[in-house]
Amino acid sequence: MGEKSKADLFLGMLREDALDDGAKGSPQGGTGSFMARKMRAAVDAGEKKMAIRSLMNIRMPREASKEMLEAQDAYLQEELEAKGVVSWKEIPTVDEQYGSRRPFADRISIWQGDITRLRIGAIVNAANSQLLGCFVPCHRCIDNAIHSAAGMQLREECHRIMEQRRARYGKRYEEPTGTATLTKGYNLPCDYVVHTVGPIVYGRLTDSLCEDLRNCYQNVLECCMAGNIRSVAFCCISTGEFHFPNDEAARIAVDTVARFFKENPDAMDRVVFNVFKDEDRIWYEKRLA
Repeated sequence: MGEKSKADLFLGMLREDALDDGAKGSPQGGTGSFMARKMRAAVDAGEKKMAIRSLMNIRMPREASKEMLEAQDAYLQEELEAKGVVSWKEIPTVDEQYGSRRPFADRISIWQGDITRLRIGAIVNAANSQLLGCFVPCHRCIDNAIHSAAGMQLREECHRIMEQRRARYGKRYEEPTGTATLTKGYNLPCDYVVHTVGPIVYGRLTDSLCEDLRNCYQNVLECCMAGNIRSVAFCCISTGEFHFPNDEAARIAVDTVARFFKENPDAMDRVVFNVFKDEDRIWYEKRLA
């Protein structure tokens, strides 16, 4: 890679890519070229990381050059090494950590941390109905974090999947709530990502919304079973931007996984409930500890 750092090389390519896209007059090109010019002033490591993530976030799905993908992959793998990878095999089960006597406690874990660090069969992404990731620069949602760590290939694969579905169901097709879509993990340490669109709570929580969330967990588990994926980490689906109450979401998640294990006792080696906030960890501990 010469004397340039991996961050400098990739950031330079992203800037040129955004400027070229703007010159071609694409819908997002004006925003991208503006941000590319604005971010030339990024000097320290933190500013460069934000600039890289921002330009990745706003980039529309389209083919990238081999050289650009190589630069991206080298940068993201360096970032992953700095964060540190955590294997699901290192995470204690709830029977080991809390002495839980719940059925299948030897195959369920609670882990608080960054889901993009997990080496596991699959991680679950709380996606939006476009299934293309979050386009808001450096947004703190899980969708943004997963796409940013996986790389541009993930958005491109999701785009291909959605194009195939629109060809079949119509050009206005959006991914329904509660389904599960499997993609590769790319620069993530997991093998796969399972994307599911959670329910949005605008006002009162209804039975229908609870059933939608239950379908998210059930369909992800069935997707893993169909793909012979024997370990999966769930994020807290719908509890952030989609406003599902944290306590009820934890109850639905735990009950759905427990029922799945009862019906399919040999299907999975581990289910990890990945939590980011203390509030969610406490709710899962109340359900499982």
